[in-house]
Amino acid sequence: MTAPEGDDPVTAIRHIGPAQAAELARAGITTASALRRIGAGAAYRAMLAAGTRPHFIGFYALHMALQGRPWNDCKGAEKDALRAAFDAMKAETTGADPPFELERVLDEIGTGRRR
Repeated sequence: MTAPEGDDPVTAIRHIGPAQAAELARAGITTASALRRIGAGAAYRAMLAAGTRPHFIGFYALHMALQGRPWNDCKGAEKDALRAAFDAMKAETTGADPPFELERVLDEIGTGRRR
């Protein structure tokens, strides 16, 4: 017996596993239909608002999953554009203009990300 539309778990979307499903559930997104309807950007904003710690790979993996693509398929200009969107979202939702502590320390010692 199949579940009625709207009752499909987010893990019905290929490449969304239990950890990401748990973060989505904390944000109130429990079905694949709801996730597809709002999209990756709105879903990730909801996850951040619910307390998910910002993580770029999680953000772009969600985008890729909704396109039916594996997370490591994201490269080049597409990845750069998603990085810019992620950085803007993180700054908006967390007020994180200054980098998180680890990034700050890595920048201090000269091994941080190059932008």
